[in-house]
Amino acid sequence: MKKNILSIALLIFSCVVLNAQQKETNPNVILITLDGLRWQELFGGADSLLISNKKYTKNITHLKDKFWANTPEERRKILFPFIWSTIKEKGQIYGNRKHENNVDLTNNKWFSYPGYNEILTGKADDERIVSNSKLPNPNTTILETVNQTETYKNKVAAFTSWDVFPYIINETRSGVPVNAGFDIAEEEKLTDNEAYLNKLQKVTPSPWGSVRLDVFTHHYALEYMKKNHPKFMYISYGETDDFAHDGNYSAYLQSANTTDGFIKELWEFIQQDDFYKNNTTFIITTDHGRGTNPIDTWRSHGKDIKGAEEVWLIAFGNKIKSTGEQTNKSQLYSNQIARSIAEILGVEITDKTIGEKLKFITY
Repeated sequence: MKKNILSIALLIFSCVVLNAQQKETNPNVILITLDGLRWQELFGGADSLLISNKKYTKNITHLKDKFWANTPEERRKILFPFIWSTIKEKGQIYGNRKHENNVDLTNNKWFSYPGYNEILTGKADDERIVSNSKLPNPNTTILETVNQTETYKNKVAAFTSWDVFPYIINETRSGVPVNAGFDIAEEEKLTDNEAYLNKLQKVTPSPWGSVRLDVFTHHYALEYMKKNHPKFMYISYGETDDFAHDGNYSAYLQSANTTDGFIKELWEFIQQDDFYKNNTTFIITTDHGRGTNPIDTWRSHGKDIKGAEEVWLIAFGNKIKSTGEQTNKSQLYSNQIARSIAEILGVEITDKTIGEKLKFITY
């Protein structure tokens, strides 16, 4: 009897060890982008020149009641409570140019398709990626590279608010499923939440013709993660860019604040899900910056807008050291993200033209 109990105990222990080893050798990554979110709001909260400007803010008193405080540190924590509490404590935050802690694009276009191409492929392509047109990306993204490996085959997915992403990721060639724009959940067996989201999205008008509201992107992605457990997940939120183009600073701030809550919800899900817990790295960034001077250039980006190449970067989760906001003088680039993801996942990249890995990645 004692031998049987000992044998069972050893078997259970072996299973636990094996599971831990599998998690260690096959980690997970969640890449998140917030389209066109300025570093100025991320590190300083609501902008004093915009929040009090009647041209961009309809109800100044209401917006100040919600997002204003006397110092940039207070304001940013009001706007991004999860980033400036949990993530600051558990991860690393780069891009506060007031400390000369810079993150920049390497492409010279400074708008969305070139920005996402750089993030996802690890290099700029200024000769071929010259517009936001729906043209299949000739370059190979890190999503496609990872999906081609035996370890991660059919374990990669993307959920995005902008409907150009099936072309940026080249869904047809890559085999990576991309739920983008106004796509609905179309799997054979839908969860109750997916069925409800499908119904709700069809009757919910979006202010834009090519971008759905982020709440749908977020909850479609979360349901997919709960059901399918992809090991490499890309989520792209789009509202901040479109509200900025509209000149609606109130909605821009509200969307930024809401997305902070979405990231918190993803983290809380990860923490209670055995598949992801203690084995998942988050990387968060943006595709481009925006202008600041003249003031109206906050609505815009592109090579003629000063500051539109200025971006930021956040990493937290498994094996990311908890060093918080980086205040040392340094320079990082968006083209380093793809190789860093490959490094985390243990996927080899032989292309030497891709940006080098981020040094804070400890794998």
